[in-house]
Formats: sequence, C-alpha cells, structure tokens
Amino acid sequence: MNIQVGVSNRHVHLKKEDLEVLFGVGYELSFCKDLKQPGQFASNEKVTIKTDKGEISNVRILGPVRNYTQVEISKTDAFKLGLNPPVRTSGDLEGSTPITIVGPKGELNLNEGCILADRHIHITEKQMQELGFNGLKEVSVKVDGVKGGILEHVNLKVAENSYFELHLDTDDANSHLIKDGDIVEIIK
Repeated sequence: MNIQVGVSNRHVHLKKEDLEVLFGVGYELSFCKDLKQPGQFASNEKVTIKTDKGEISNVRILGPVRNYTQVEISKTDAFKLGLNPPVRTSGDLEGSTPITIVGPKGELNLNEGCILADRHIHITEKQMQELGFNGLKEVSVKVDGVKGGILEHVNLKVAENSYFELHLDTDDANSHLIKDGDIVEIIK
C-alpha cells in the first residue's frame, strides 16, 4: 500500500490564552494557506523559540487554536537549542521539555510543551478496516532510492476527519532524501 509523505518543519500550536499573551488580547490567527489535514492551516504569524543555549526565529504557528500549547521541533533544532525533548504524539505533553516562546507582545515560559513529533499516518477508521489494519497501533514504511530504508514505529493516528498521509519531521525526511509529496510504501 502506497502513501504520500508530508514533511513537517518546526512549528507551534497555541491555546487561545497563550496566543493572546504573545500577540495581544482578542488576537486571532490570520490565514496563510490550508494544510492537507481538514480544518488546519498555516497562519501568517511567526514566533521565536528559545532556551538559554540558543534560539530559532520565524517559527510558524499552525491553526486553528488548540486546547494546549506545543512546540514541535526536529532533533537538529534540539541540538541548536541545547534540548533533549521526548518523541511524542501531538498533545502528549506531560513531562515534555521546557521552552520559551517569544511573540511581538509577550513571552511564554513553558514548563513543558516541546516535543519531537512521532512518525505518524493520518487515517480514518474506515481506512483502517479497508486496509486490514484493525488492531494495529503502528506500521513500518519502506523508502526506495539511494538512501532508502525502513522507517519503523510509524503510529497510526485515527480520526474521522483525516487526510491519508504519512507525516515525518525534516530529520527523518532528509536522512532518506524524501521530499514533501513523495510516495512511500506501508509494510506491516
């Protein structure tokens, strides 16, 4: 079974009250472009993420606002920031790494919230059944090419409103010379 890849660069998800700390009371994210996952979009707003050891500017905020604030980075970004965040699924923040987010109107010092996003496939329950994935929590993915290989521990992220796509961070993609939109093969 083939699947398209979406390569995910560093980004931030914000809850409403944290958006207002960074950009001002009543502020709302402005639309830049749709993402493939239904209802999600890249906003025009960007922030700086920082630690005592480094910072990265122009980190895009993805919308809409969520019920948690989270910073997703790559391991390469983590080296620059002097961090060692855990690999987690989005929203699983308990015990994750502290980080500071700086916006034009304020700053957030998070006690937890920075993660390396897990490799995952967005999939619906119907697709799980059609593909014979019932009972599976994860699969492996085969990548062809000069730097091909097998990506293991790819989580199946089931939601009814999903666009069927494999999400990798920039480090996973770069290590196998994968570009956004490339096709890879799911293997069990």
